[in-house]
Amino acid sequence: MAATLSLAADEALDETAYRLDFRSDTITQPTQAMREAMRNAEVGDDVFGEDPSINALEARAAQIFGKEAALFVTSGTQGNLLALLSQTHPGEEVIAEASAHIANSEVGGAARLGGLTLRPVVGYAGGGAGAGKISPEQVVSTIRPANVHFARTALLAIENTHNNAGGTILTVDEMDRLAEAAHSHGLKVHLDGARIFNAAVGLGVEPMRLAQHADTLTFCLSKGLSAPVGSVLLGPEAVIDEARRYRKMIGGGMRQAGVLAAAGLIAVQTGVARLADDHRRARRLAEGLARVPGISIDLATVQSNIVRFDVAGMGLTSGGLADGLQEHGVRISGGPGTGVRMVAHRHIDEASVDLALEAMVSIAAKSRNS
Repeated sequence: MAATLSLAADEALDETAYRLDFRSDTITQPTQAMREAMRNAEVGDDVFGEDPSINALEARAAQIFGKEAALFVTSGTQGNLLALLSQTHPGEEVIAEASAHIANSEVGGAARLGGLTLRPVVGYAGGGAGAGKISPEQVVSTIRPANVHFARTALLAIENTHNNAGGTILTVDEMDRLAEAAHSHGLKVHLDGARIFNAAVGLGVEPMRLAQHADTLTFCLSKGLSAPVGSVLLGPEAVIDEARRYRKMIGGGMRQAGVLAAAGLIAVQTGVARLADDHRRARRLAEGLARVPGISIDLATVQSNIVRFDVAGMGLTSGGLADGLQEHGVRISGGPGTGVRMVAHRHIDEASVDLALEAMVSIAAKSRNS
């Protein structure tokens, strides 16, 4: 059957175009099994609740995470926004780590559409395994006391893995303690789990356990899991019902979107186990980068599939490095600063890593001699 087609052949097909593209795991192409599932998907009108493929994906996602209900959404940003809208009121406040995606990379949707204030809390500044993490004590001290002058603190947003911190992972104990601190003061907890499966694989635990005490969570299908589009929002049935209304309000009512959900089902069935390969290749890349003159990297932050490092010592910006790597066929995202992110994904193999490192060494040598 189509859903059992070998992934090996599909990966070989994708390798030529994407095997040296380290910009993000969002560039992953759907597998052949996903393409066949999309071609043959059974569909209906999702606004009427009649798309069997979407219903199957939502049911499977709820089962994986032990939540009452789930909602297929277009993106993690949409899912995060719906979680906030469904559990807060305009004029309230949301606590998030200062460099979290929800506080920096979601176009201010919480403020513009939800009337919410995002209260940033700077995570552990010492780097290493604690990068991007806030403590329960920080959460408690940030909660507003009852006072007519203050916005009510309504929700704690947690990101796991933490993208801007280099893919660091919050452990089960850290997740539990943060949720306990929030809940004991009447806050809801939302888990931005765009890469929660990476966290679970990195820790060797079931995804359900990491999300056990989160009221709501999102996870992404179109990053390391290789689906072409979509995320899933999960939580109590009443909250998901409310989120469905808000999804419609912001223009997100989808019709025969089962052609997308079908790929998502394949993603959760086949994509999780192989994430360990991405982690191993990210570590290989990071350890190689640590040996390149002029590159500064904190290996303790490399816990999943993301590698962040600094090239100031090479006399380059990230944009300059991107230009140099492009000449070697290697793609990264560049900019005016000196911080660089490279991401391992399904199309990156050991040879890809080695070729990227060879290019880095060449550029480092050129920068020293210039």
